[in-house]
Amino acid sequence: MTRSTQVAPGRPGILVGLKAESRLIRQVFPHAAIAASGATRTGAQREAARLAACGADCLLSFGLAAGLDPAFPPGTLIVPERVMAWGTPYVCDPTLRHILGAGQPDVQGKSLLHSDTVVLDAAEKARLFAASQCTALDMESGFLARAAEEAGLQFAVLRVVCDPAGRSLPPVAGTVLSPDGGLNIRALLGSLLRHPGQISGLIGLGKDAGRARTAMLTFLEQQRTRPAFARFAN
Repeated sequence: MTRSTQVAPGRPGILVGLKAESRLIRQVFPHAAIAASGATRTGAQREAARLAACGADCLLSFGLAAGLDPAFPPGTLIVPERVMAWGTPYVCDPTLRHILGAGQPDVQGKSLLHSDTVVLDAAEKARLFAASQCTALDMESGFLARAAEEAGLQFAVLRVVCDPAGRSLPPVAGTVLSPDGGLNIRALLGSLLRHPGQISGLIGLGKDAGRARTAMLTFLEQQRTRPAFARFAN
C-alpha cells in the first residue's frame, strides 16, 4: 500500500522532555502513549525507541525548544519541515504537519536542530544558528526522528520557543531536572544558595516559559476546533 492510500494515523506516540509537557499534551491527546525523556540524551534515546515499539502508528515530538533564530520570541510555534540531527536531515511527514498546524499564520516551519546536550549560552546559540540556519533546538526530536525512520513510522514535531536566541540561561537550568523529567528541588536550592546571582536568570526563564505555555495552550485549543486535528487527537 502506498503512502498516498494509507489510512490517516490515529495512535500517536508522543515524546516530551518534561513532566509538565506531558501533563499539558495529555489534556489534548487523552489516549496517546506519552513518554518523558527527563531532558537527557539517554532518556530521549530510550523513550523514543520504546514509543516506536509500543504499537503507535506515528510519532510526535512535543514541548519547549530553545530559540536559535533571533527573529522568533518566546511563544513562537514551530512545526518544522525537517529535523537536523548528527548531520542528517529527517523529513517530517507532510500530512502530520498539516494536521498539527503547518502553514497557519504565526506557525514557523523550516528546520529544527537536535542537540545531545543542553545549550544555555546565547553565544553558542548564535554559533549554532549561523552553522545550521535552524529555527530552534531541542533534545528529543532527533532521537524520535531516527526511531521513526528505523520503525517505518511517520513523524512530526510541534514545539514552542521558550528561551529566545539572545538569552543565556543560568547554569542551574541545566542541572536541576530529575531523571523522570521532574524538578530536583534539593539540587535547585543547593545551586541557588551557592550562586544566588542565578535567581534573576531563573525569573527571566520563568517568564519565558509562561509565555511559551500560554501560546501553546491557546494554539492547541484552536486546533481542537479543526476536524482533522480533533479526529487525530481522539
